[in-house]
Amino acid sequence: MKKLLCVVLFVGFSITANISSACTNYLVSKGASKDGSTLISYAADSHTLYGEMYYHASADYPAGTMLDIYEWDTGKYLGKIKQALHTYSVVGNMNENQVSIGETTYTGNESLQDTTGIIDYGSLIYITLQRAKTAREAIKIMSELVAEYGYYSTGESMSIADANEVWIFEIIGKGSPKITKDAKGKVMPTSYSKGAVWVAMKVPEGYVCGHANHARITTFPFQKVNNWFDTKQEVFHAADVITFARKAGLTKDVIKDAEFSFSDTYAPLDFSGARFSEIRVWTFFNSVNKDMGKYWEYVKGNIQTDPRTGYPTNRMPLFIKPDNKVSARDVMNNMRNHLEGTELDMTKDIGAGPFGCPYRWRPLTWKVGEQSYVNERATATQQTGFSFIAQGRSWLPNPIGGIFWFGVDDAASTVYFPMYCGSTKVPETFAVGNGDMMTFSSTSAFWTFNQVTNLAYTRYSAIHPEIATKINEYETKYEENTAAIDKEASELYKVSPAKAVEFVNNYSVTTANNLVNDWRKFYEYLFVKYMDGNIKTKNPNQRNPNVSQPGYGQEFYKRIADETGDKLKLKGAGH
Repeated sequence: MKKLLCVVLFVGFSITANISSACTNYLVSKGASKDGSTLISYAADSHTLYGEMYYHASADYPAGTMLDIYEWDTGKYLGKIKQALHTYSVVGNMNENQVSIGETTYTGNESLQDTTGIIDYGSLIYITLQRAKTAREAIKIMSELVAEYGYYSTGESMSIADANEVWIFEIIGKGSPKITKDAKGKVMPTSYSKGAVWVAMKVPEGYVCGHANHARITTFPFQKVNNWFDTKQEVFHAADVITFARKAGLTKDVIKDAEFSFSDTYAPLDFSGARFSEIRVWTFFNSVNKDMGKYWEYVKGNIQTDPRTGYPTNRMPLFIKPDNKVSARDVMNNMRNHLEGTELDMTKDIGAGPFGCPYRWRPLTWKVGEQSYVNERATATQQTGFSFIAQGRSWLPNPIGGIFWFGVDDAASTVYFPMYCGSTKVPETFAVGNGDMMTFSSTSAFWTFNQVTNLAYTRYSAIHPEIATKINEYETKYEENTAAIDKEASELYKVSPAKAVEFVNNYSVTTANNLVNDWRKFYEYLFVKYMDGNIKTKNPNQRNPNVSQPGYGQEFYKRIADETGDKLKLKGAGH
């Protein structure tokens, strides 16, 4: 197991890798979804992350076994912790009990990072997935791990779900111990306290939530943990979450406990937090609730502040109630957003070029002279390694109830295929070791989808509509197949749980591998059709194809004419 964990942690490093505004999560409670399932999404956005599906097998360990911990982002060795006696299998970010976890890094007050801690955020996620039966137990395990071993990373927001509940969990460290010595060189004790401050809140039934690289929990009811598994208790937090902030001088004396805000204390909001991060939450909220327009100025970065507390006064709520129930497909499509239909629509300004490409090559901010400018940070982005929608379904046995809808590369151009959570093997086309970020593999899902996507970036308005149509075709087919697969698996489960797991696993693996093979052929078709700036179609009545040359479009031609003046004018009679 030690070897497997090391491999997984090394191959998965750099999900955030200090890249600003890197990930997006949307959360849907059981009561807010169309079919009564729980849903969380996650996009692992990094320019250096290779998209592949990780797998941890279940295992049993002798008492006293120790587990080596390596930092998720860098592979740096951090230390050892006690291994659990039994671990559960994990496919991607969902375990066999339908527990799933996603994350976004908000960083927050960087002085609070504990560089002596052993548990970083990535290890925290995957260790917890191997140990938790429910979302509540996951929160308990996380709190205990960082209390015992110290929390190494900066601020993190996490989505945690099982088949019945969805939670948002936010955490940040309490700083590193200061090493002081007396005149004789003896190390003197300090007031340092190992661990982290954190708050976890259950998404209320019938509501949705989201987070995107900024802490979003503000005020919360201060209460002791009476019983982790008492469903009436819907908020948990570190006992010192407020007292530590006061001791560290992070909050104003005029702020009472009842109005204490986690986000505004540990990760104060600024223009970037609103414009790059909160705007991605807004696009999801806006798609499911007609009243979100009142927060538009806020997410553009126009923040109004209370002079007494220093807190924003026009901030979006943590949870909202959707006008209509939300499906897994709705969440998938929200992961594909480029601010379409708003004044910041990325297909409309000059940066989109002649073909309306909704992507801006990094860096995220840039200067002309002394003036700084921004590129919009939409939910769908070119540098995504992988993304998923984890769907928990309480009416089915755990191994076949959870579906891990998984895709690689840009969410706007990926296809989410169904991976059942009880699976014990992953598709070869998505497996760890099939290529890497510097090694092309013709059988790799990541490279295959990147070929299609990067071709589309060159002439987006012409090519991407074909991709969108193809995505819809496949995801509709997968959605329609689910009922039949569930039914057959459920019947098998009554006779043999192992055979039911084998059945859904074979379906998932076959579906994924067929998808990648089809997508490779799709790339060949697109390349032939759109090569050299032409659009070619077959003509059955002649050897050569029909060719159209649409050029750049009248709007862009006008821009060229206005900018170049007389330089490109065609001169002579009749012109």
